[in-house]
Formats: sequence, C-alpha cells, structure tokens
Amino acid sequence: MEQRLTIVGLGVSDLKTSNDFYEKMMGWKKLPSSNESISFFQLNGILLSLYSREKLAEDANVSPIGSGFRAVSLAYNTRSASEVDDIIQELENKGVRVVKRPQEVFWGGYSSYIADPDGHLWEIAYNPFLPLDEEGNVVPS
Repeated sequence: MEQRLTIVGLGVSDLKTSNDFYEKMMGWKKLPSSNESISFFQLNGILLSLYSREKLAEDANVSPIGSGFRAVSLAYNTRSASEVDDIIQELENKGVRVVKRPQEVFWGGYSSYIADPDGHLWEIAYNPFLPLDEEGNVVPS
C-alpha cells in the first residue's frame, strides 16, 4: 500500500452550517463536484469532505452516537508564529470558537486550536521543524 492520504472526511450534523463555516469563516471554496449531500474542498494535495454524520456512520457500519474528544485533530500549518496570531484573530473576529489561545508549545512550535460547528478540532500552528513550500506543502527533510 502506498503511503498516501487522499480525503479527510468529516461527519457533520448540519451540512449547511458546516459549509458556511468553511466558506465564510475559513474563506475556502467548495469544488463543483459538491452537491446537496456532500461538500468537497481542495486542500493542498488532499480533499476535505463534509458529509452527514449519520450517513457516514451508516456507510462505515458503526454507531453515529458519540461525543467528546475524538482523539483526532486536523492541522493548518503556517510559515510564522505571527501568522498563527493573525489567523486566530481573524477567525475569532468572525465568531469562531477558539479552544486554545496561541502559545509556545512543548515541542518547540507555536500553536492554537479552534473548533468547527461540530467540535472538530483544527490546530493552527507554526512548526519551525516543518518548512512549507509555495503551495503550503511540507518540505520533506
């Protein structure tokens, strides 16, 4: 099996609310392949999909019931610590819930956490050990 991640799929409680969050708060654009049941956002080399939590659980043949920490976070890496501050300030001004204020962290970087409408955690971080190329991809070392 090749080492690859193609799509990150998030189960959401309300697709319209989630679309509004990612389009209006994050400033991202849906792909034309999106429809009334599923949304796709092109990230660097992968897609983010939003789909009904219940239907996603049904597709995987698991229970949709569950809350609290999901033991997963998504990360948006920046090119500087000040960029973390700027992004968090912009998102907070739009009403996005900041879970953890920007701060220096134990591993040597600088990070903050926000939550989308379903509580999916996004780390907004500057990691000096993971440089980014022009497209925002991690430069392998």
